[in-house]
Amino acid sequence: MIVIDSSAFSKFLLKEEGWDKVITYLNPNLEPHAVDILAIETTNAIWKYMRKYNLITEEQALALYEQMTKLVREKVLTLERSEKYLSEALKVAINYNLPVYDCLFLSQAKNLKAKLVTSDKGQRDVAGMIGLECVYID
Repeated sequence: MIVIDSSAFSKFLLKEEGWDKVITYLNPNLEPHAVDILAIETTNAIWKYMRKYNLITEEQALALYEQMTKLVREKVLTLERSEKYLSEALKVAINYNLPVYDCLFLSQAKNLKAKLVTSDKGQRDVAGMIGLECVYID
């Protein structure tokens, strides 16, 4: 089982440098999971690409959003409710000074005994400190 965080998933969806390395982990045989906040954070990244960075058009932004929801709808990526992991995420956030929304993915990976896939150095570092196997995609 794999937990993919928003940074890695956004890298894939927006085709940022190294995006192709994420494809390996979106294999249904690996049972990729994420917490539901991934949809919000990824949608926000799409918005930033359009409004803040002017890298994509509105039409492209809407198409990327549709691609993201299709991957979830077709169960390529299983989203779980964040609240299931919120208490543990808060404890990790307090102990390691990392935002709660990042700690949700760490808590999910720990609970599912899964490998975390991330492009976030802070999450990678804390994953190591709490004994999680982690794949860092730069």
